[in-house]
Amino acid sequence: MTQFPKVDVVGVGLNATDTLISLPSYPARGSKMEYSTAHVMPGGQVATAMVACQIWGLQTRYVGKLGDDDAARLHRDAFARVGVESQLVTVPGVISPQSLILVDDGGERTVLGRRDERMVLQPEDLKREWVTNARVLLVDGHDTAAATLAASWARAAGIPVVADLDEPYPGVEVLIENIDYLIVSRDFPCRLTRENTLEHALRRMQIRYGCRLTAATLGQDGVIAWDGAGFVHRAAYRVPVIDSTGAGDIFRAGFIYALLQDWPLDRQLDFSCAAAAMNCMGSGARGGIQTVEAIQDLIAADARYEAAYDVPDVD
Repeated sequence: MTQFPKVDVVGVGLNATDTLISLPSYPARGSKMEYSTAHVMPGGQVATAMVACQIWGLQTRYVGKLGDDDAARLHRDAFARVGVESQLVTVPGVISPQSLILVDDGGERTVLGRRDERMVLQPEDLKREWVTNARVLLVDGHDTAAATLAASWARAAGIPVVADLDEPYPGVEVLIENIDYLIVSRDFPCRLTRENTLEHALRRMQIRYGCRLTAATLGQDGVIAWDGAGFVHRAAYRVPVIDSTGAGDIFRAGFIYALLQDWPLDRQLDFSCAAAAMNCMGSGARGGIQTVEAIQDLIAADARYEAAYDVPDVD
């Protein structure tokens, strides 16, 4: 039987090949607009997070699905370049997942995605040893059944599971039951729980699913997290923004890195916010990944946005 080496973190989830198009502003409906450049580069939530963790000195493994096209070769080369161990399921004759990303002069991005149904990672595509020979597992919710199986294996092995969720996909509640650190987009908690406020929704998710932590990223407002005892809010860092693509992916990578350092929660969130902010200074999902030292320098400079989020008192 093949023996898989122990890694610090394994990621099971999305990859995508991004075509990045810079525009002066988002086009109005029915309009025409010129663009000067289009850059093709690797991206995807979990794939990008694994690349960042590897750059920061962690040993990583990525599990995902690709076609047999040029995009697949782009991903394989990118993983090999930084040293990410890749366990890739190849589907012959199918186009790998694609994204068109429109980025305006303010750095805000609009993503148009395309993925063949045959690119869905299935539970039978996974090997248990890919997951259990790791210290942390990262999943997203797109391939919900595969993510749920991987998370259940990790939970049984005592491996903490971090989730990056942005949509309440069918079956996602079963997945969340196996999540320790649930980090979601701003509107996800209320959509899932039907609570009226983000704070109530975060608390409801933590109680209902037994997560150690529930948190929502807030863009320029930073992040709010509930650990079962109280809320922790950390403001975002001020940087010159070129492109916000991949900011959330790098936030999750930063959280995993900080978690493995056994830092306290506020420091974990600070590192995650700073890493995400610095990635916005470059183009593409991975264009602004900085060193741990550079991220720590930004934290030390304490150049944050003024807190625009009132942290509620615990009832």
